[in-house]
Amino acid sequence: MADLSDEPVVYISVGSNLGDKLENCLSGIAALTDSGKSTLLETSRFYRTSPVDYTEQDWFVNAAVKIRTTLAPLNLLDELVAIQQRRGRKADMIRFGPRVLDLDILMYGDRVIRTPRLEIPHPRMHKRAFVLQPICDIDPTIIHPALGKTVGDLLGRLNDDDQRVVPLDNPPTPLQGGMP
Repeated sequence: MADLSDEPVVYISVGSNLGDKLENCLSGIAALTDSGKSTLLETSRFYRTSPVDYTEQDWFVNAAVKIRTTLAPLNLLDELVAIQQRRGRKADMIRFGPRVLDLDILMYGDRVIRTPRLEIPHPRMHKRAFVLQPICDIDPTIIHPALGKTVGDLLGRLNDDDQRVVPLDNPPTPLQGGMP
């Protein structure tokens, strides 16, 4: 594998609310490194999280990962979409609805990107406890590139009692050797 130390740090949200949710998340994380173009640096805890926006669905399992990658942002997006499809994700019939696997680029270094296909930082991350809490597990001092605030501050300012984020009981993580 190439030396990725000069590559940007990227944060990705991982989630599932269909089937074996934890296994779906773990296999999605493993697939990130299968190509050899990304290196997993850190994984947050896993959480059971209440659905947001479309609430008539099962709770999710969510986490966040920190990686380094040789992929440019749009190439990384393409890879994430392909991983989701290989894991059985179909076209979303309901916006924010149920999904086997959801992989979203949250931050790509300190870049701010606004295109029809991709927005970085993720445009709703600062409103989502299921995104902010896992990132805070990794590092609450990370600065949101567009808002100029730490993710810890954004989480602390989030005022939405409907967003429940409950830690799972000690599931294995990829960096603990818990991968299938």
